[in-house]
Amino acid sequence: MNPLSGFRSGGVDEDQYDGWDEFVLANVPGPGPFLEDHRPLEGEDHVAVHERARELFEERGVYDATFGYNLAKLNLDRRHPDAGFRYALEDDGVLRAEFTPTTEFCPQADALLKGAFRAWNDHGGDREYELVRVRVRPSHNQTGSINDALEAAERRFRETGAVEFGAERSRE
Repeated sequence: MNPLSGFRSGGVDEDQYDGWDEFVLANVPGPGPFLEDHRPLEGEDHVAVHERARELFEERGVYDATFGYNLAKLNLDRRHPDAGFRYALEDDGVLRAEFTPTTEFCPQADALLKGAFRAWNDHGGDREYELVRVRVRPSHNQTGSINDALEAAERRFRETGAVEFGAERSRE
């Protein structure tokens, strides 16, 4: 059981969240450069993908320690309308997931995005997408190193089908 699971839902502040079945454009980040040249998902399409993110993040323990909840819930948190995930589909069955953290110095961004990549891509043959590409917005102060690690993991995944981080260090 996730140590933060007591914070999953319920409580006195539940009215500060949109519903899981809602897409409130004003309360999700606008698409950034990683989604450029792709049509960002909206409405029911966004909700369906985000519900899957919620399920996978719950199974894999992708929790934001600052807020004490499943990272997917950040999209619903009205206190942070410009933070969370936006999605777009590529033509070849690949999903793009772009994450905007609540601050440009979010200390958990690296671990959260690696966890999100692992949750989306490392669960056997039960995948809706051939690959889910995950990136952090350029507003984060460690965008370069985080996105470089995600790109390297993506390359390894395409080559081997395994989700690994840091394996290329020995070759450099």
